[in-house]
Amino acid sequence: MNDTPGTVSAKDFREGMRALVGNCSVITVGDGDRASGLVVTSAISLSAEPPLLLACVNLTSSSYPLLVEYGRFGWSSLGADHQAVAERFSGFGGVKGAARYEGAEWETAFTGARLLKGAPAAFDCTLEEVIERATHAIVIGRVQAIRSTPGAGALVYWDGKFRALT
Repeated sequence: MNDTPGTVSAKDFREGMRALVGNCSVITVGDGDRASGLVVTSAISLSAEPPLLLACVNLTSSSYPLLVEYGRFGWSSLGADHQAVAERFSGFGGVKGAARYEGAEWETAFTGARLLKGAPAAFDCTLEEVIERATHAIVIGRVQAIRSTPGAGALVYWDGKFRALT
């Protein structure tokens, strides 16, 4: 543990953040062979009027340039039965790009973004604003449509592992 103010290492910070419970969501971007996506645990609501969501995305993510280019994205919270989706979108086993969508059912939303069928909540978003800071971008999305599945539970990330809540 580091007790000296102003000298927190990236390793210490990551270990501290693993003690927080984060809801797992998948952000989907792109189309066809240029489709990709990623898992985020930093996704939260920003405003109800207008409906805005906020997520933090690593600038080195392969999905980040597509997010900016397309200007729209799907945001699907993950349910208790979606660990395999979380693993694919986290890149486990080297899964990249459009292959991350395999093994799950998707629907095309109003904007053309893909939403996970059976997600506890899924949001069709247009890109409102991007704020780059240090290693990440704060991505603000304006919600255009919402889908929900009651009783789907939740998938959370805690202590370095995905955990299902029913």
